[in-house]
Amino acid sequence: MAVLSGIIIGFLIWFFVRVILFGIYTVDQNERGVKTIFGRADRLPGDKTTLDTPIAEFLAPEERSRYAYPQVRVIPPGGPYLKWPWERVYKVSIATMTVNMAKDFEDAMANDGGTRLEAVTKDQLNTGLTGQIRYRVSESNLYAFLFGIKKPFVHVTGYFVSVLRQKIASFEARQPPPGAGDAASQPALALVPGAEMIGVSINDLRKNLRDLNEYMDQECRSAQARYGVQLEASLITGIDPPAEVESALAAINTAHNQVSSDISLAQAAADQKIEQSKRAVEIETLKAQAEIEPIRLLALELARLYQDGGGVLQAYLRNVRLKLFDKVQDIYMAAQSGEAHS
Repeated sequence: MAVLSGIIIGFLIWFFVRVILFGIYTVDQNERGVKTIFGRADRLPGDKTTLDTPIAEFLAPEERSRYAYPQVRVIPPGGPYLKWPWERVYKVSIATMTVNMAKDFEDAMANDGGTRLEAVTKDQLNTGLTGQIRYRVSESNLYAFLFGIKKPFVHVTGYFVSVLRQKIASFEARQPPPGAGDAASQPALALVPGAEMIGVSINDLRKNLRDLNEYMDQECRSAQARYGVQLEASLITGIDPPAEVESALAAINTAHNQVSSDISLAQAAADQKIEQSKRAVEIETLKAQAEIEPIRLLALELARLYQDGGGVLQAYLRNVRLKLFDKVQDIYMAAQSGEAHS
């Protein structure tokens, strides 16, 4: 009897320690939890998968069958919660993280110690890229992050680097559409025949970092459905050429800038002369209109007098003649005999 009582007391103590003390847990504000029961994740009813969520719209049709992860029940922040001994809770931080894009999670010495990512441009220049990746764990696909992939961050960074290198190798500056804007709004070198021959891809990359970052954001939108990690932004901040070609690129850029400056000055001078010519034409047009206007008004007045009768027009002409006589000093009139008298 005493042995049985001891077994019962021991079981109660074990149950209290195992279930009550170790079975109570909480979830922090920036965390989410997923529970497994006998090793199986606690899933939502109805066998729903990530293909039923909005994050699947960024997957290619051939990828949808490979990344159909089940939807699990997410434990929100709070507590205390209770779990049984056969249950296990996995907690994941969903806070936004920032990491150097050159960091290798498997080899700390790779990419110059995680400081510089190498990529080859379309003109075979081995460039060094610096920047950051901002990411966070996707609450909509915790199954992929916890159970679908062994090392999700390694997969995500590897996917990002492969997409980035492919884009660097084929990057071309976006050209404006034909007829978009006037010539003044286009790059100055577009006016120089053969100027495109001095273009270097690394210069295009440096001038279009914003377009490159936007492209990476769009291409990595599927990472949330693939790996359970959402890439919020890629911030490529620097693109450096090899040291042996730095001086050559500097000379090309200097010549490029000089030509652009000369063309801009010439275009500004031409625009100024065109504007002055337009102004001169306007002034001469106004002068001609000012000279024509009195004649036009006189013609209208004479036409109206003629319509009123011949006598009115003759009286008007006589009055005008009298005014002219008041302003002259000498008058010469032809006599009937042909002699002039003053």
